[in-house]
Amino acid sequence: MLKEFKSLFDIQQAFPDEQSCINHLEELRWAGLVTSPFDPTSKVYKCTKNRYRCKNTGKYFNVKTGTLFDNTKVKLQKWFIAIWLVTGHKKGISSAQLGRDIGVTQKTAWFMLQRIRKCFNIENDNHLNGDVEVDEAYIGGKNSNRHADKKVKNSQGRSVKDKTAVVGMVERDGKANIIQVEDIKTKTLTDLVTTYITQQANVHTDEYIGYNHIGTMYNHQIVHHALGEFANDDVTTNRVESLWAIIKRGVMGIYHFWSKKHLPFYLDEFVFRFNTRNVSESYRFNYLLANMTVRTTYKELVYG
Repeated sequence: MLKEFKSLFDIQQAFPDEQSCINHLEELRWAGLVTSPFDPTSKVYKCTKNRYRCKNTGKYFNVKTGTLFDNTKVKLQKWFIAIWLVTGHKKGISSAQLGRDIGVTQKTAWFMLQRIRKCFNIENDNHLNGDVEVDEAYIGGKNSNRHADKKVKNSQGRSVKDKTAVVGMVERDGKANIIQVEDIKTKTLTDLVTTYITQQANVHTDEYIGYNHIGTMYNHQIVHHALGEFANDDVTTNRVESLWAIIKRGVMGIYHFWSKKHLPFYLDEFVFRFNTRNVSESYRFNYLLANMTVRTTYKELVYG
């Protein structure tokens, strides 16, 4: 049975040393049946307490091999605390704050957070059904707030010259997807809807003309925001707009700036927390730990 954690204090008590963290990872990853990351069909030999050998390939491995923690120099206790904090804080946590909390440099904390965010994408690829609300948003500072020599010409309205467009899709009482896009033209929006939303769904949008073609394939219902209408009986986009509110408060209050290059990682982070909003923090923590099979290097993050 996996332990239940209700607070950061519980995490610190449950994992007082490296071995306790390794034992927990082995239970999550293998549940008593050690499997080679190089050849899942191979027989496995136990060499030392935490080291194994794959018979078919002759390679040695441990529970961290092929995961986020592969070759990390940071202690697992600090990784576990970082994961608990980033999954539990509704609007995220900055690298400067995390560095102070776990006793590492800001640069190391940023690298840790980015590696964790690479694993959040497990929740941003859902097929949505029922009543699904779709809306677009823009990440980036307002042109009107920029200094005169930094203003971007002809960037008003839905222009993406100085901002990055993203499209959100929220199934009522269900999950969400948020996808970064290059534009919000009709073809782009239609392709996204047909990729992630089932044909039986009812699609709710505002009156933007980019959604017009959706009506030829779906039961498309529109709320007219330009007329001051925010709900027409059950037709509304309030849920997806509340998700935008959380994300934009995360940008303004915690992160301050997201580059276009790393934006998808941050979107995955917010979608992960939204989609796991109805489970316990303990389940969310273990769920992410069990799916940390994506590893990236500092060079890939900075120069890739």
